[in-house]
Amino acid sequence: MSPQISGNFLALKNGSASPLARVPELSMKDLRREIIREVEAGKRIASLFGMTGPGSDVSIIAVLASDAESKLLVARARVPGDTYEALTPECPQAHWFEREIAEQMGIRPEGHPWLKPIRFHRSYREGHDAWHRSADTPPVVGVTDFFRVEGEEVHEVAVGPVHAGVIEPGHFRFQCAGERVFHLEISLGYQHRGIERTLPGGPHKLTIHHMETAAGDTSVGHATAYSQALEALSKTKVSARAQALRGIALELERLANHTGDLGALANDVAYLPTASYCGRIRGDFLNMTALLCGSRFGRGLVRPGGAGFDIDEARAEELLARLNRAEKDVTGAVDLLWETPSVQTRFEGTGVVSREACEAVGLVGVAARACGLQRDVRRDHPHGIFRFAYIPVMTAQVGDVFSRAYVRWLEVQQSIEFIRAHVKALPRGDVRTSMNALAPDSIAVSLVEGWRGEICHVAVTDAGGRFARYKLTDPSFHNWFGLALALRDEQISDFPLCNKSFNLSYCGHDL
Repeated sequence: MSPQISGNFLALKNGSASPLARVPELSMKDLRREIIREVEAGKRIASLFGMTGPGSDVSIIAVLASDAESKLLVARARVPGDTYEALTPECPQAHWFEREIAEQMGIRPEGHPWLKPIRFHRSYREGHDAWHRSADTPPVVGVTDFFRVEGEEVHEVAVGPVHAGVIEPGHFRFQCAGERVFHLEISLGYQHRGIERTLPGGPHKLTIHHMETAAGDTSVGHATAYSQALEALSKTKVSARAQALRGIALELERLANHTGDLGALANDVAYLPTASYCGRIRGDFLNMTALLCGSRFGRGLVRPGGAGFDIDEARAEELLARLNRAEKDVTGAVDLLWETPSVQTRFEGTGVVSREACEAVGLVGVAARACGLQRDVRRDHPHGIFRFAYIPVMTAQVGDVFSRAYVRWLEVQQSIEFIRAHVKALPRGDVRTSMNALAPDSIAVSLVEGWRGEICHVAVTDAGGRFARYKLTDPSFHNWFGLALALRDEQISDFPLCNKSFNLSYCGHDL
C-alpha cells in the first residue's frame, strides 16, 4: 500500500517509506491537539522526537500507532521559539518523550508536570538549554530534583546506581511510610553513550554495530528494525529465506531472555530449582543462536538486504534436535513454578498495574499484555515473515508479577512452535540482496516486536540520501514508568521481584 493522507497525518505501513514533503506540517498547536485527539480515540505514541531544520529551528515529528488499522500515522510541526504547550497534562504517554525532547533540543514544554533530564547530557543545539544551565558546567548524572514526602513515619530510601548484583546502573528513590511505598522515582542516564548523535551523516560502517549494541540483549531486534528502515528507504526486496531466518533469530532471542527471566524471578523468591535450571537452559537457547551465526547474541546475523549467514540442512537438523531437548527441559523447570504454593504466594497480587494505567502511560510488550492488552507488533503491524505466520497474542488480566511471568511462559511455548515450523519449511533462495541507494529527503518507520516489546526506528534522510536524523525507541523507554506504578502501595522488599518482572534495559533507555 502506498502512503496515504489520513486526516492531518500521513498513514504508513510498518517498514515503509515516503518523501518527507508528504508528511503534513501543522502548527504546533494543531499537532498537539491532533495527538491528544488520536490518543483519546485509541491510538498510541510510538515515537515523538525533535530534529533541527534550517538554521536553528526545531521540528517535532510524531509517529502514532493505529493498531486496529495496522497503520502508522506521521505528522510534524515547527516549534516557534524555544517553548511550546506540553502534551503531558492531557496525554500522559508523552511525558517521557517530552523530557527527552527538552534535553536533546533545548526547547521547553511549558506546563510539563515534572520536567527533568532523562540522560544528563548537553543539548544537541549549542546555546539552547531547557533548564538554562551554564555551558561551563557539564551535567552530572543523577543530580536533579526529586519528589519529597514529609510526615510522621515517612522516610526516603535511595538504591543505586551501584547495586549489589552485577547489573547495569540506575538510581531508584523510594518515598515510604514505614514499609509502604508511596512512590518510586527512577533516575537513569548512567549508561548514556551518545549513540543517536553518531548516526546523522550515516549509514556508516559502524552503524549496524551501534544498532546491535543499543541494547545488547536485543541485538537481533534492533538490527532487524534498522535493516527494515534501510530496506524501505532503498526499496530493497528481501528474500523469503532471509525473512524466515530473521524471524527464527527473533524468536530465539525471545526464548533465551524469557527463560532467563523466569529463572531470575524464581531466584528472587528463593526458589532455586527453577532458577538453577533456567540459567543453564537460557544458555542452550543462546547457543542455538550461535549455531546460526557464531554469536550467542545474534550479532552479524541480520544485515540490510537480508541475513549475514545461511543455514545448511545439517545445522537445521541440529537446531531442531537441540530445540526438542530444550523444550523438554524448560517445561519441566518452569512447571515447578506454577506447582509451588510459596512461589505463587509471592507472585500473585504483587506489583499490580491496572489496565487503565497501562493504557494511559503507553506500556508495550509483556508489560502491556500482562494487563490484558492485545498489543503485539507481530500481529498489529506485521512485516517480513510475520505477514505470513500468525503467532497468537498471549495475555493475562491482573497485571501483577504472576501475569508478567505467565505471559512469558506462554510466549516461550509459542516461540518454540514457530521456530520448529519454520526451520522445517525454510524457503529456498539467497539470503542477501544488494542494497540500493537510500532515497533523499525521505522518512521511514520500522517496528519490531522485540522480546521486551515494541522497538521503533525512524529514519529521516537529507538531500544526499544520508541520515539527517535517526531515532531509536527501545521498549524500555515506554515501560520504566510502569515499574514505578507497580511499586505504589507495595512493600519496599517487593522491589527486586517487581523490577525483575519488568526486566527493563538501562542501556536501551540511555542509548
